[in-house]
Amino acid sequence: MDKLNILWTTTNEDTITNMIAMYSINTLKKGLWNEVNIIVWGGSAKLLGEDQEVQAEVLGMIKGGVSVQACQACCEKYGVSESLRNLGIDVRFMGEPLTTIIKNGENLLTL
Repeated sequence: MDKLNILWTTTNEDTITNMIAMYSINTLKKGLWNEVNIIVWGGSAKLLGEDQEVQAEVLGMIKGGVSVQACQACCEKYGVSESLRNLGIDVRFMGEPLTTIIKNGENLLTL
């Protein structure tokens, strides 16, 4: 499968705007990847739950065909689980899925 997983951990807004959103949407449009999946983890969950501009970026990615998942433990820690679910993000415990991605040698970009 031609899929890219992006593990988004940084709270840097430029990273989501000028790398993650731009890259994920454009590579899908150009057919460079069949699927792009974003995994929201750590401080990025707090940023996404609280920043409307970042939320707009992620909604644009979802509309562009990017799938987005978020670490439930992180979301609970920052009190943003419901906010992320309301955006259409799959909030669930991600430790095992991330480990499977790594053990299976799937494409994983970490930012």
